[in-house]
Amino acid sequence: MSRIKNKRTKVINPNASSDSYEAKQPTIDLGVQCYDKSSYFDQKSMQAEWHKIWSRSWLLAGVVSDLRDVGDYFLFEILDESIIVTLTKEGIKAFYNVCSHRGAILVDEPRGNQKVFVCPFHNWTFRNTGDLIRITDEDTFDPRIVGHRPGLVGVECEIYAGIIFINLQDNPSPLKEEIGLPEGYLETYRIDKMNVVRHVVSEWGSNWKVGVEAFYESYHLHAVHPETKGVMGDLNVQYDLYPFGASRMIVPLGQPSPRVHDQKTVSEGLQFMLSEAGIDPSTFKGEAADVRGAIQKAKRQYAAAKGLDYSGFEDGQLSDSWATGIFPNVQIGCHPEGVFIMRFVPHPFEPERFYYDTMTMFMPSDDAANAPLWMGLPEGTDISGRVRPPTEYYDIDQDPNLGLVLSQDAAFLPKVQRGMRSKGFVGQLWGEQEQRLRHFHVELNRRLQIA
Repeated sequence: MSRIKNKRTKVINPNASSDSYEAKQPTIDLGVQCYDKSSYFDQKSMQAEWHKIWSRSWLLAGVVSDLRDVGDYFLFEILDESIIVTLTKEGIKAFYNVCSHRGAILVDEPRGNQKVFVCPFHNWTFRNTGDLIRITDEDTFDPRIVGHRPGLVGVECEIYAGIIFINLQDNPSPLKEEIGLPEGYLETYRIDKMNVVRHVVSEWGSNWKVGVEAFYESYHLHAVHPETKGVMGDLNVQYDLYPFGASRMIVPLGQPSPRVHDQKTVSEGLQFMLSEAGIDPSTFKGEAADVRGAIQKAKRQYAAAKGLDYSGFEDGQLSDSWATGIFPNVQIGCHPEGVFIMRFVPHPFEPERFYYDTMTMFMPSDDAANAPLWMGLPEGTDISGRVRPPTEYYDIDQDPNLGLVLSQDAAFLPKVQRGMRSKGFVGQLWGEQEQRLRHFHVELNRRLQIA
């Protein structure tokens, strides 16, 4: 793909060195192809995605902090497959959640601690290393059938920046070769030191790709989320495209949108953000343009007072949202205090529905006041990290209590899904602010064409 110049490209920090994680990536010419809309509601396309995407890609299965003691496990489910991810004495391993005898599901509980897995059908027993321990009434089996000691079938599993990935292929390319992000980028946030403080899985009424697309651009903010215009520079976003479908947008926070006429007054929203950073709005002497810098300075002072090491973070990382995408279905909202890990998981048989699976992670703290309100945590959320909260599940007609912005998205995306079926809609026409969407689809199409 060729590199092109674009005078309209936004750059958060023009002074960032080329080796800085904040540096603007060169713009890529991704063409102007209009992709077939049928993949958003067609069963045949759904099957093709299963065989070419979900069965062959590195998928974010979970985080290392969810496996603290030997025997801890959680289930990762993708379409028809259920995977056990568990901590053994030798490290983290993954296995298909099926008994090698007759294919019965071994584990139903989404997480727990088991050093052995006992099949509920005939009591065949396996260590959490996958080794077969016991065959019930083994003397009734011909040794030619079970002499090879059929244990659990393993799944490729790798750890990256405190995150667990699995791949259903045999002998896939190493994760580091396909992650696409600059080396050390995610490690900077020390996700391996964070704990899940809330985990919500809610069903939404659209194709999974509609979900990815909505979260990969800020173009819709002024229309669907007008309340954000006072505190988010939606037209000042820096978009960066990396190899293998990875991408990022840096959304500046603590500044009004250029769409707002008054660029000087410190609005109520900006006053709230100052307060969140420990700055008394009533004594703040600057204008709206000064708020973002003041927040950055206050966060460095707070970190120094609390003994936190923020030396590895650029100033922009202290104030802005570095929304980072990993192909095929992940967006991570990166902040020094915590991260949002969002997965857009396809429904197992309905192409016009998906599961929005989001984990809110935070550095351990006994002070509930340390959790910024922008993280959307319900009142009383335990952020100490001592206890892993149960996963909350919500059907399509239930409110998962994820906050106003996400509620707006959940309500609006079904309208996009419905409109795509219309004869009046030919296919998506993406602009500069939607370059991450085109980048995603270029990679998606490339993988779908691989034999």
